[in-house]
Amino acid sequence: MLFLWLYMFYSCAGSCAGLTTRGSPAPPRAAPPLPPLLPGEPGEESSLEEQRAAPDTGSPISSFFNGSGTKRLPQAIIIGVKKGGTRALLEFLRVHPDVRAVGAEPHFFDRNYERGLAWYRDLMPRTLEGQITMEKTPSYFVTKEAPARISSMCKGTKLIVVVRDPVTRAISDYTQTLSKKPDIPTFESLTFKNRTTGLIDTSWSAIQIGIYAKHLENWLLHFPIGQILFVSGERMISDPAGELGRVQDFLGLKRIITDKHFYFNKTKGFPCLKKAEGSSKPHCLGKTKGRTHPDIDQEVVQRLRDFYRPFNMKFYQMTGQDFGWD
Repeated sequence: MLFLWLYMFYSCAGSCAGLTTRGSPAPPRAAPPLPPLLPGEPGEESSLEEQRAAPDTGSPISSFFNGSGTKRLPQAIIIGVKKGGTRALLEFLRVHPDVRAVGAEPHFFDRNYERGLAWYRDLMPRTLEGQITMEKTPSYFVTKEAPARISSMCKGTKLIVVVRDPVTRAISDYTQTLSKKPDIPTFESLTFKNRTTGLIDTSWSAIQIGIYAKHLENWLLHFPIGQILFVSGERMISDPAGELGRVQDFLGLKRIITDKHFYFNKTKGFPCLKKAEGSSKPHCLGKTKGRTHPDIDQEVVQRLRDFYRPFNMKFYQMTGQDFGWD
């Protein structure tokens, strides 16, 4: 009888809001179209195959008795934004003993959805009762199908968006691309459809990602605003413990990550961990983070600030937060 009960229990593990992970996911509800995005630049992360968890070869019963935990669908997802500080947030959160997260970006809800929820769940780390499973894929925020797909998985999923001054974010995005493709056109030439008229090219993904209010409207069709936490990329640098406190509260976690976990690295220009997860040594994000930005024509920077201002004001109203970008 005990073994029968255990089998039934683990057959249901990993489900959320009545949706089991066996078979194909339920068809997503249609989402209103957004203007097409240019393909995003490849991420800085290791490949999924390099970082994904080892296959679950043990039976549910043996997993129960050896205390290794269970693979579950994520209860919280960092959905954006690219070059906003998502990697830093994830690394900081992994210090918490009640947070388990995938290291690589699964890209399930944008690139791999046809693989099904069972495939997605298998990527997740094993968790014990009371621990939170998380993942982060910044491109979800600008993927029109992602809100409906995540809602179909679990309407109660908590969402985290790390936002940053959209002008600085665009320059950082360009800098990342430039490091891989040194022969690309200048930032200034890519910014405008016509520089003489000052018409901004919103089809360029580096520009479009920063129109946060437009993307958020799509998410609010499927999730209440209170289910989305907006983290300031700037405050992640100036006050990491303060922002991590808000995140821990949002996730329903005890405030374990505090000032004592951070030190400011003057060379990189951002906070680093005194001790990373599973290590007794200090840890800073790799060389791909904190790159020196190229010098950009200040007239172009000002035109971008003027372009983003009304979108920023709307975003402040929608979120109830003033991020101080103007």
